[in-house]
Parts: sequence; C-alpha cells; structure tokens
Amino acid sequence: MYDVVVIGCGPVGALTANLLGARGVRTLVVERGTEPHGQPRAFSCDDEALRIYQQAGLRAEVAEGMYPPSRAEYVNARGRVFAEIALDEVDFGLGAEPLHFFDQPALEAALRRGLDRFPHVTLRTGTELVGLRQQDDRVVATLRHDGRDTEVEARYVLGADGARSTTRTAAGIALTGSSAAEPWLAVSGDVEPGATRIATTRFVCDWRRPAFVSPGAGGTHRLEFMLRDGEDPKAMTDPATVRELVAPYVDPDRFTVTRAVVYTFHTLVADRWRAGRVFLLGDAAHQMPPFLGQGLCSGLRDAANLTWRIAQVLRGDADDALLDGYEAERRPHTEEMTRTSVRLGSVFLVRHRFAAALRDAVLRAVQAVPRVRRAVRHFEFKPRPVLPGHRAPVGTMFPQPDVAVGGTRVPLDDVLGAEFAVVGPGVDAATALGWRGPVARFVRVVPPGSAARGDITTVEDVDGALTAWFAEHGTDVVVLRPDRFVHATTVATRTTAGR
Repeated sequence: MYDVVVIGCGPVGALTANLLGARGVRTLVVERGTEPHGQPRAFSCDDEALRIYQQAGLRAEVAEGMYPPSRAEYVNARGRVFAEIALDEVDFGLGAEPLHFFDQPALEAALRRGLDRFPHVTLRTGTELVGLRQQDDRVVATLRHDGRDTEVEARYVLGADGARSTTRTAAGIALTGSSAAEPWLAVSGDVEPGATRIATTRFVCDWRRPAFVSPGAGGTHRLEFMLRDGEDPKAMTDPATVRELVAPYVDPDRFTVTRAVVYTFHTLVADRWRAGRVFLLGDAAHQMPPFLGQGLCSGLRDAANLTWRIAQVLRGDADDALLDGYEAERRPHTEEMTRTSVRLGSVFLVRHRFAAALRDAVLRAVQAVPRVRRAVRHFEFKPRPVLPGHRAPVGTMFPQPDVAVGGTRVPLDDVLGAEFAVVGPGVDAATALGWRGPVARFVRVVPPGSAARGDITTVEDVDGALTAWFAEHGTDVVVLRPDRFVHATTVATRTTAGR
C-alpha cells in the first residue's frame, strides 16, 4: 500500500510528488499522458513559486532559462502608458524577483527528473484514474493502463489532474462559479534575435481588442488577443490571421509559432477540497482569470500547504484533524487572489471607447498622488501570503534573505531543510534539547563575523534583514512551518506546532 497516490503529473502534481518525496512519503504518481506536456500553456510564476520549488530542492533546475521582466506596462489604444509596475524595484523579501516567465515543457521535464531522486516515488505514465472507493483507513483507486484495470491502495489520494479532474468527479465534488463569455487567442513562439518590436511586458488596454504581449523564457514570446464578437475561433488560429495580429509586436517573418489556440477562462471553485481521504489541488480545486498570472502559483501554494501536513500525519506527529487546515487556510487566499484578478480584468477589458478614455484619465489622475502611484508601481495590490485567523507576525511568510554559513553565502531556506525550523538569535543547544514539537531544525542567527559555535547550526545575517525582522517583532526566536509561514514567536507553544 502506498502512503499517497497523486493523480496528474503536470506542474502541480509533479511538484506535489517532489515535496512528498523530500519528506520520505511513499508516493505513486499517475499520469494519463505518456510524455511531459509539449505545449507552453502556463508560463508565469512569482517569488513564492520559486521558494516552493526551492523547498523541493529544485529551484536551480526549474529557474534555468526563466525570464524575469523588469517592468509591466498598461497602455491604451494609442500605445500610451497610463500605469506601470516597476518589477525591478519590487522585493517582497522572499529571495526572488516578483515575476518570472518560464517554458512549461522545460519546467515539467525538470520536475519529472526531480522524482528520480526518490526510490520511494513511482511515476506511472499512460495510466488514468477510473474509480475511487474509500474505506476507513485507506482509499482504493482503480487505474487503467493499456485497457486493463488494476486496483491500488493508499492512505490518501491527491487530485492534481486539472480543470476536468477525474478525481473531483469520482469524489462527488461539484464546481461552482462562472465561465467568461470572451474567448482569447493565445500565441506562443520563438523569436529570432532582433525581431522583437515591443520588448516590454505589456497589457494593451485597447477597447477594440485587448491584448497581452511579453518576451518569455529562452527567446520566446507570448501574445494573447481577445476575440471580437462574431469572430470564428477556428479562423483566428489561421497562420495569416496570427501573422497579422503579432506583427505590431514581433517581426512575423522571424517568428516561429509553436502554439496558437483559442481558450476561455473560468472563475470556478470546488465546493470542498477534501472528501474523506481525497484532496484536490490546483485547477482541480479552483480556476481563476489569468490577469494576475496566479493560476499555477495558487496550485503550487496548495502543494506546499498540504504535503507537510500529510507527512506529519503519516509519521504520527499529528492527528488527521491537521489536514482540515489545508482548505481552511488556502481557500481564503485563493478567493482573494481570484477577486483581485477579476478586478484587474475589469480595468484591462473595458470594451467601450468612451469608458476606456475615462479609465485612462482616471488612472493617470489618481497616480498623481504619490502614495497611489507607489502602490501601483510597486505591485502592492497583489494579495500577500497571509494565513487567516492569526495575528502578525504569526501567519505571515518569513523572509528569505541570503545568509553566510562557513563563509559561503546561501539562501536561508537551503539551511532550514524540509521540516519545521526554530530560528533566531536566541536559539541554542538548550532550545533543541527542550523541544517537544515535530521534527525540526534549529538555527542560530548571528551578526556577520561572529564566531560560530559547534553545538548548533549557525548562520550569519550578512545583510541585517533577519536582525531587523526580529527587532521589529520584539522576539529572538521564531518557529517556522515547513512551508515557511510563521507558526509562533516563542517555543512555549511548541507542543501545538502544526495545528
């Protein structure tokens, strides 16, 4: 019997399996396809996503070739900028730039290679889920491969099998929400050097045809165009039509189209994300508009939140009730991200000439107020990673600056490992000896140049970011969950860690 069966090996499913593998969980991954997805569908992620890949030990592998844009522009029908996000000025303190564009086939290949590190993780391709049957202490999954059905047992089943999730259907979970009436044409392709005509990430708020265009990873370009009323989706993917649409942004003679498809976005959420021993993640649980680029990122956050809980329960460090915290924490943030995406889309998708002119004038006017302009320029409208029902700093994500270990500068999370962590200037050997909570790593924070003591892992706060955080919050110790949210600012609450 497996500990966990993960249904789906797209980016969310593969990341989920890597996180489980890093925690020693015996995992089976089931994927209907036989090869990693060859089309560049998802293409953006943020600093939180990079940090989650880092927790799986794969940040360098997935970040190779990614493109972090320096700014994102909102322009009107004449190409005039009326709002700008200066991404190169934004640092949310998580150890990466706030936005990256990637190549999905390369990402999936890196995540699948990561599974090879774990002898206790098995990937079965060409295999699909056809049924689930739950028992008191396990789930029986019926899998089909080459027309033959077999049954496997697991303590838990995680459905990361996308918008048309078989897991969700088999678990009897409904979706609620709406689908947009406006179809979009998404075009991806390779651009020869010097063939880019618009080199910035740009939201084209043209009331006649809203569009999004941007350079991407590895010399690629992504362009999306809203269809007008009455336009035939099939005709829009015709090479001549695509050529005409992309021409203002790239030289069509030096642009090789790799994908041109029409899609419609959705605003949907599952009624529940847990049914007994079955859980939903990513698009299987929630779908949102693309205007904030947070669809995939939200699925990665799901994986980071759920996998450490499952590992705790399987080890006997927590009871099954810990798993209820997954939806309780993730749903509010996902819904807030969805609302923000919808609001951003309402600005982007104004379809009437005079309403668009009014929008442009209002946005330029309000940005004359320095505080408003700064909020837009520094991306402050993006919902921050905060857990509901807590008082800061508990429930906030701990910063990740670089630290020095033995004279080598590394990101903090590389020192903390995959489990709980107790960190701070006040951490010493006695802290570790007195700990009665889950498996944890203990890390003392010291100023640069301080002598290391051999009784506990010590990091030098090379830039002062950690010292400033502890001073701001009036503590010298912090308990961090495996997903790097602050659990407590004193070890006195250690026995409740993870709840």
